[in-house]
Amino acid sequence: MKIVIDTEKTFALPRKSSRLGLIPLLAVSLVSLLHSGAEDWQPFGFGWHRFGLTLAEGTRTEAAGPFYYNEKEGGKETWALPPLFSSMRDPELETLEQDFAYPLLTYDRYGGQYRWQFFQLLSFAGGASQTETNRDRFTIFPFYFQQRSSDTNENYTAVLPFYGHLKHRLMRDEVSFVMLPFYVQSRKKDVVTDNYFYPFYHTRHGDGLNGWQIWPFYGTEHKDVTIRTNIWNEPEKIAGHDRMFVLWPFFHDSHADIGMENPEWQQALLPVYSLVRSPKRDVTTVAWPFFSRVDDREKKYREWQLPYPFVVFAHGEGKTTRRVWPFFSQAHSAILESDFYLWPLYKYNRANTESLERERTRIMFFLYSDTIERNKETKKFRQRTDVWPLFAHRRDYDGNTRLQVLALLEPLLPGAHKVERDYSPVWSLWRSEQNPRTGATSQSLLWNLYRRETSSGRTRISAFFGLYRYQKTESGKEIRLFSIPLSHGAGSQK
Repeated sequence: MKIVIDTEKTFALPRKSSRLGLIPLLAVSLVSLLHSGAEDWQPFGFGWHRFGLTLAEGTRTEAAGPFYYNEKEGGKETWALPPLFSSMRDPELETLEQDFAYPLLTYDRYGGQYRWQFFQLLSFAGGASQTETNRDRFTIFPFYFQQRSSDTNENYTAVLPFYGHLKHRLMRDEVSFVMLPFYVQSRKKDVVTDNYFYPFYHTRHGDGLNGWQIWPFYGTEHKDVTIRTNIWNEPEKIAGHDRMFVLWPFFHDSHADIGMENPEWQQALLPVYSLVRSPKRDVTTVAWPFFSRVDDREKKYREWQLPYPFVVFAHGEGKTTRRVWPFFSQAHSAILESDFYLWPLYKYNRANTESLERERTRIMFFLYSDTIERNKETKKFRQRTDVWPLFAHRRDYDGNTRLQVLALLEPLLPGAHKVERDYSPVWSLWRSEQNPRTGATSQSLLWNLYRRETSSGRTRISAFFGLYRYQKTESGKEIRLFSIPLSHGAGSQK
């Protein structure tokens, strides 16, 4: 015989329940479930539990302890088999995210764009763009790269190390190679670099630019000041430069930002000295990297480094620093503050702008972390506190709070929504949520073996697979034990 519930989930009652001691209790609880009379409250413990969301409008169904859930919030729906699989679909944003043992295999789609990837080594990507009706990429990193497009000019194939041509990959507009590293040509905007026996010899040319090098023996490059038209069709000056090195990294000499307001000259003969000179800032280093002095006329401070970054002292309107690593550091500017004591035992950072203030306190990196952000315009704040691996607690700008015990990865990867979606349910022994706007609260122990909810003058408690249920409303209360009503109120459901 089969019993069908409104949620379109079907359970088959076993004929021989004596084989498993829990089955009689579960069967009694299931019968009790059918008489609950509340579609949004189906308490069957970690076997099956359906309930309304506390922090948003929607419902969530959990089953098999932490190994299945389905959540509906507005038009967005998520279902998962943690930690093996999860799927999130948001029709309003035209997004779909599917993870298989994240980050092993993932599929993401946004509008017409999609991407499959297997551990960042094997990937498929494509979809329409502003200039193409279709584009598909296939990658076996780092050996094979392929793209096929409705615009045949965007097609490419590359097989490392033999031969290939790439477009808009590896931080370059174009890359061509033959028997890498014997010959590689790359282009970024107007600058073309031809490498022979990369990285030892190359020539470079572009708009007003010429240069060559035999690394690490000698290299030189010169660029004139040029003019180009920006996206608003206005003329824009591009700085020039001169660069030269001999026996890299021991000697180099360069002039940057030629033709601009703050041209800069750098010269170094390591480890004897290093110099930086510009109208706004001077840096002098002797016996590099042990003794350095910085005079920043723009930010109005002077700094001594003995050596950087271990011993630093700075003083002035723009910056104050006292640091002897790893014992202590105090660094302050008009916007930023950074302190530590017995690094990494205690670390404090603060950023303060006109509209936002952010503070973070850490002990032993992620062992303890507390981050708070305040919006100065709205006077609202949000906060996140993590104690690895014990708990993670967060509060959003609307005052909603959530506490989770345990938290094995969340403190290490704060804000990683895929970790929270795929892994958090597995080790969330205790969950507590509170919504101050609606007055709703919820607490869950051991994946709903015990669960308590309050909202709009109503309290619900269920425990031990729903064998114990308590419900209280403004008009009365109801208690059920093994599906037997022990008390009734005027508003009880029978």
